[in-house]
Amino acid sequence: GKLSTEEKALLDAVEAGEFESVLTESRKRELEAIATNTFKKDKRINIRISNRDLTAIQSRASEEGIPYQTFVSSIIHKYISGSLQDLTANKHVRPTQEPRN
Repeated sequence: GKLSTEEKALLDAVEAGEFESVLTESRKRELEAIATNTFKKDKRINIRISNRDLTAIQSRASEEGIPYQTFVSSIIHKYISGSLQDLTANKHVRPTQEPRN
């Protein structure tokens, strides 16, 4: 789907680093509860990511007031459960398939 004008403005602001997290006490408690309930430590994984991504993740996690590992878990959980979409997916036009005969 296409981004609405509002969504595009928001995405541009986020990418430009102009987006501030306004973390209320209740939101922080909500995030902590979600983290506690969702991420019973079932499995440990070991992944390599770029320094740039790690720095960005740590920075966002710190804005949310949660450990970055918890933040990564929540991103994965939201993506898998469908509540987090890949923003870059909307930027690429998919090539049209040739009709089959």
